[in-house]
Parts: sequence; C-alpha cells; structure tokens
Amino acid sequence: MSDRDSHMAEPVVDRAERSGSIAALLLLALALLGAATAFAVMGREAAEPYVLALLGILAVVGVFSLFAAAIGLLRFSTRGRASPLGGAFLDTLEEGAVVTDVEGRLIYANQAYAVLTGAETPAEVRTIERVFSSDPDAADVMFRLSQAMRDGRKAQEEVRLPTALDGDDSGARWYRVSVRPLQIPRKEGGSGRPLMVWQLADITRDRSDQESSFQELQRVINFLDHAPAGFFSCDARGRIVYLNATLADWLGYDLAQFQAGEVLLADIIRGDGAELVRSVRGSAGEVKSETFDLDLVTRNGRGLPVRLLHRVPFGAEGVAGDSRTLVLNRSRGEEVAEALRAAEVRFARFFNNTPIAIASLDAEGRVLRTNAPFLRLFGPVDISGAGTRMQDFVGEHGREELSRALSAAAKGIGEIAPVDLPLANASDGRSATFYVSAVQDGEGDGEMAIVYALETTQQRALEAQFAQSQKMQAIGQLAGGVAHDFNNVLTAIIGFSDLLLASHRPTDPSFQDIMNIKQNANRAAGLVRQLLAFSRRQTLRPQQLALNDVLADLANLLDRLLGEKVELKVVHGRDLWPVMADVNQLEQVIVNLAVNAGDAMSDGGRLTIRTSNVGEQESTRFDNTRGMPPGEYTLIEVEDTGHGMTPEIMEKIFEPFFSTKEVGKGTGLGLSTVYGIVKQTGGYIFCSSEVGVGTVFRIFFPRHIPKEQPVIEKKIIEDSDKVKDLTGSASILLVEDEEAVRAFAARALASRGYTVHEAGSGTEALEVMEETGGSIDLVVSDVVMPEMDGPSLLRELRKTRPDLKIIFVSGYAEDAFEENLPEGETFFFLPKPFTLKQLATTVKDVLSS
Repeated sequence: MSDRDSHMAEPVVDRAERSGSIAALLLLALALLGAATAFAVMGREAAEPYVLALLGILAVVGVFSLFAAAIGLLRFSTRGRASPLGGAFLDTLEEGAVVTDVEGRLIYANQAYAVLTGAETPAEVRTIERVFSSDPDAADVMFRLSQAMRDGRKAQEEVRLPTALDGDDSGARWYRVSVRPLQIPRKEGGSGRPLMVWQLADITRDRSDQESSFQELQRVINFLDHAPAGFFSCDARGRIVYLNATLADWLGYDLAQFQAGEVLLADIIRGDGAELVRSVRGSAGEVKSETFDLDLVTRNGRGLPVRLLHRVPFGAEGVAGDSRTLVLNRSRGEEVAEALRAAEVRFARFFNNTPIAIASLDAEGRVLRTNAPFLRLFGPVDISGAGTRMQDFVGEHGREELSRALSAAAKGIGEIAPVDLPLANASDGRSATFYVSAVQDGEGDGEMAIVYALETTQQRALEAQFAQSQKMQAIGQLAGGVAHDFNNVLTAIIGFSDLLLASHRPTDPSFQDIMNIKQNANRAAGLVRQLLAFSRRQTLRPQQLALNDVLADLANLLDRLLGEKVELKVVHGRDLWPVMADVNQLEQVIVNLAVNAGDAMSDGGRLTIRTSNVGEQESTRFDNTRGMPPGEYTLIEVEDTGHGMTPEIMEKIFEPFFSTKEVGKGTGLGLSTVYGIVKQTGGYIFCSSEVGVGTVFRIFFPRHIPKEQPVIEKKIIEDSDKVKDLTGSASILLVEDEEAVRAFAARALASRGYTVHEAGSGTEALEVMEETGGSIDLVVSDVVMPEMDGPSLLRELRKTRPDLKIIFVSGYAEDAFEENLPEGETFFFLPKPFTLKQLATTVKDVLSS
C-alpha cells in the first residue's frame, strides 16, 4: 500500500473556519501592557508622539476590522463546534469531493479527489474548473457547470477525455462531474452563505459495460432479423408491434420505415386468416400455442404460403398479451419434401380461403377444428375442454333438424340432405345452409363428421325481393291491362253521355240521369288513372320543377287537410337541384302521403316535410335503400310522429287494394299510386317505420340537368276554354279497334262538320288511305291495335304523306310508345278517356296548327 493510499480517509486540503488562540491573546495583552509601562517611565512630552502613533495604529486596525467583517473577510467564531460527521462522510467517498465557495475558491478536497486528479501534495490540488481547463473537449461541459455554480443550482455532466486526469495513458476515460449547493446554517458554525460541492467520478468501466451490453444486444437483434425464418409479434387488438427483417423482406416492407402498431394482422394475412389467428383463447397465466397454415399478402398483393407457430401468453382475466409468432416460408423450393409441402400448401390454401365455413365435429357434436370463414360466420369457438356444440350456432327451431343430420353422419350414412336453418342470435334474419358429411372410422383424429356451412342471408333477401318484384310486376301488368280495356269502355260511356246531353235540355227529366252516368264514369276514370299510375302507364306531362316551390304552393292545402291537431313543418333545402316530373302527379304524391300521415296521428302530432340534395357518396349511406344505384338525387322526406307500422304491414303497403283503414275509408290505391308515379318518373321511394315512434317516407328523384336538344318532339293538346268554334270541314281518318269508341268518335266529329272515314285496324286504315287518294287531312289513331299498332301505321303513312298530321289516343302514357317512333317525329297525343269536347278541341287545334 502506498503512502497516498494509507491516507485516503484524510482530507488533502481543509481550510474550514477555526476558533482563535488563547496564547496569541495573552501575548497581545502583554505587549500592550509593556507599551503602557514604557510610556509611564518616559516623560509626558517625550512619550506623547509614541502614544499618538500607537493610538493611530490601533484606530487603523479597528476600522479595517469593521470593513473586513462587513464584507465577510473577517469572521467571528461561534461558541459551538461543527459536527465532524460531514467531513468524515466526504473523506470516505470513493468519488472525489471538492467544496468551494461561489467564487470558486477551494475550501475542502478529499483524498479520492487527489488520486483522481493526480495531486501529490495539497499545493497541487486544483479546483475542477482548472483540472479540465486544459482539455478543449471539456470546455462546453465546464461552462455549463460553472454557470450552474454561479446560479446556485444543481447540475451533472459527463465528459470524455483522451487520457486520464492522473496522467495514465492507458486510453480514453469517461468522467462524471456534478455540482450542487451546500448551505451550512450559522448555528452550526457556518457563515450562512452557500458553498458548492463538486463530485468527480471515473465511469469508464460503467461505460464499457454498457457498450458491451449494447453490442451484444445488437448481435442478438441481428441474428433474429436475419434468421432463415420470419418472426413477428402482435398485440390483442391485432396490431403488429414487431417484425423481423426476414419477414419484412418477404412481405416487401421497408423495415426502416416500419412503425409499431401501424400494420394490422388483416393487412398481412389473406382472407379471414386474421380472425383465425386472433381466435386463440386462454385463461389467466396460461400460454397457448397453435399452428396455422395460411397465406400472407405481400405489399404488391401476391400470396405467400406460410406456416405460423403462434404462441400467446394470457394475463389477468384471460387478456391476451403480445404474441411470439414464428413464420415458416412454404413457397416452392423452400422445403426438402417438395411434394408433401405442395400438397399441404394446396390444402391449407383451399381450407382457409374457401368462402364456405368448414368445421370438423366429434361424436358428441363438438367443434374440433375450423377454418377462417367459419369463425367469421359464427364467431369465436372454444375447442378445448367441453368445447362448443354445433347445435349452439343455429336457432332453437332448427337444432332438432341439425341433430338428425349429425346422427345420420354418426351412423355412417353417406348421402345426407342439406338443411337450411336460421342462425342463433340472428336478429337480422341471418341463415345458412348446412351440408353434413360423415367421416369413416380411422380416417380422422376423433372426427365424426365434417360440416360445411354456406351463408344464405343475402340470397334469401334477394329471393324475397325478386319474388316481391315479380308479384308487383304481375299485379301491375294485370292492373294496366284491366285499365286499358276499361278506358275504352269509359271512353264510350262518357262519349255517348255527351251525345245524349247535347240532345237533351237541362229541364228534361232524363238530363240529370245522364249527368249522373257521366259523373260516375268520371269517378271510375279516376280509379283507372290510379291503376295506371301503379302500373306506371299513366299519362305524365313532365317538366322541370323546383320542389321547394311545389311544396310552398301545397302548404295551405296540406294545413286544411291535416286539421288543427297536426302541426305541419316544411323545411326547404338550400340550392335545391331541379327535377323532371309532372307537377299534378307530384302534388298527388305529397297529398296522399300527408293524408296517410294525418290518419296515423288521430290524437295529434307533427308532420315534417323536408327537401335536400343528396350527393353520390351520401346516397349510399341511407338505411333501407336497397336497389337504388349511387347517384345525385333530390330528396323529399315525409316524416310523421304517428303510431308507426309493423314489419308485416310494411311489406304490403305498396300493393294495390291493401289498406289498414276501415271499410269505406280507403280504396287501398293511395300508396300504390304513389309508388307508380315515383317509379314512372324515374325515382325511388323507401319507407322506414317504428311502432309507437313514427314513419318516414323518402322519395329520391334523379337530379335533372337540362339538355340542349330534346330526343323527340311531342305536343300535348289540353282542354282549353278559349276555343269557341269547334266545327270544321276537313277529312279525318278515324282508326280504332274498339267499335263503341269508334262509333262515338265518328258521330262526335261528324256532328262538327268533318268528313269521317273509319277503320278498325292499321291495315284497314292503309286501304282507306289508298281508296281516298290521299285526301285525308288528319289521322286519329289508337295506339294498341291488333295486326298493326299506331307507331307502325305512322311509319307506313310517312312513306307517302310525310307531312300528314296524326293524333294518337291511348289509355297508356305516351312514353310507352314514343320510343318506337323515328327520332324527331312530330305527333299529337290525347289520353283516354276523353270527352266529346276534348276530342273536338284537339282536332280543331291540330288542324289549325
């Protein structure tokens, strides 16, 4: 042991405050007494200069002492002595300790500090600032520590020097330097002014250990990253928290840009495989391991067949922790047993990527193994312990039927009929078809049957929708056919009534009877128009409309219809897009819906009618709008707070003659008419209702963008009171297959002075045209006729008479036949049933146009 080591516990420098000496005090007293004695022996005059000189010296010393005490240069000792524990503690530290004042003057340094700085004697001990001042690498560190010392605050820094402070040239050294204030109270013997404690420690060995540990960790990470197998870790939410370089390279990810939690299991596993991986369940403290054969998905969308060795720990309450998942590449050429590998990969790919849910069952019907689509369809499955029975996945009413199929499989029956059953807890009506296949003895690991399940929910919905569509179409065709034939009958009834009224005076007893016949015929014509509206074959006069203006005009009428108990609120959308519709039919739609809403709020309520624009993306976000293609629509919502409707009633609301009202209070054609008008206009209508809450009807009309050129020119002549003289002398060809209608029209036109030629079909009309030598001025023709219809007749007539005027009469809308006419064709139209005056007015206007 060296001499320096033997004094490690002793301070090298100790300039702490000390108490005064008694001997010095006695010596000072004897000197002053001797001087006084000498002055007394001397004469007064001889001693006076010396006395004044001594007094001056003492006065100077007193004044100096006062100033020194004021600035702290001179300090007075207290009665007590400082505790030796603080010094003893600093002397035993293995780190160097230095105490300075705030000006940096050295007050105390322990032996460890001298050893670290290479000081041989107390005179060689320097402050830390001077020790490091010779090294430029430590300049910034010392500046920050010195600033902390002057501010009286705590600070710590680490600095690397090329050589040791004690002169050892064995290599670079790391030092930790810290400074903190030390306040010694006056009652403990201190001055009350803060001192600064500096500590110096050689941390080269700690840094070396850290660097070695870091390098070892880097080696382990490098081994894992470049292992011949992939590795990843995912949390309970399916987020990838770690990915090694091998797997990242397989999948095409840049590991430098990979962020934990940004990539999901569903992003790298094809199909429903992510649900299969996440389906592993366990209890608290358990660690479960599973093997999965799946296809991963690379960044460019290609499949990568792999085998996952998936290990998951479970914490409190069975919460899954971060997994440890080893990924084995099963691509071609990656395994020695190529044929076996290829077969396993093909089977795994087929098993987990098929859209059919597959599960194997034991003799008790418990699920042993599943594929990913099975988990997606039925949810998590417990395949441990008691397991989950297959019957638990179907509705209560279908469990017995599924049990019979499973029993047949247990008996080895080869052909088992599939069963279509509702799923358990399926409030939305989900269903599936189950195919059960028996497993022969010895061919499975405890397996008794294989069950294949194919979800049929959407198929059933489409079948129901198709059946409903077919039923509505059949009813519409029937209604349209009946309405067409009935229109001919009504035309004859109304026409002959007009002829009778023309020959009878109002005072005639039979005049009122004829009027009653005509009025009831007109009422019947209204019912026919409703049937045609439902079958979408009524006559419409579409024009560009602003729905807000239409609703504003209807507001007063709706207020009167609804009464005082129902509050009407109309909300107009801003910048509403125009639509193409028949204003009269559109008003009928709104009135019918409002009247139905008022009937549903007999005790009072609120009816809200609002309009808005619906963009293409927004059009897909409404509930219960199946069958409506995405697009831009103008929406009308009619919402009431009535008693609502059950799902059974909602399925039939648009059917004709279906009504929930009492006998005599409704024909059941209101909503069917609304449906037909909306459909014929090109729109869509949907209904949502909840019992006890209310009903909402949503009508979507396609946004209308005006075109510069119309597809076909057509003129519709309406009844006008401005025409007074309805007589004429032109030659008219009347083509009508219904004899009664033809007879009425011929008499009506002949009574007005026209020369009328009759034809019962299109072929007969051509013969009449040939017989008359082309002297016909106007053709009045039915549209629907045997042998040759109206449009075909027009095409034949145009060959010889391109300028011939023609009026089509029909109970159907002109849209039903105008597409069969040549583009740009001009024609006039008169809807059935028509009155004598309407016929005469139309003929007069067309001839004079």
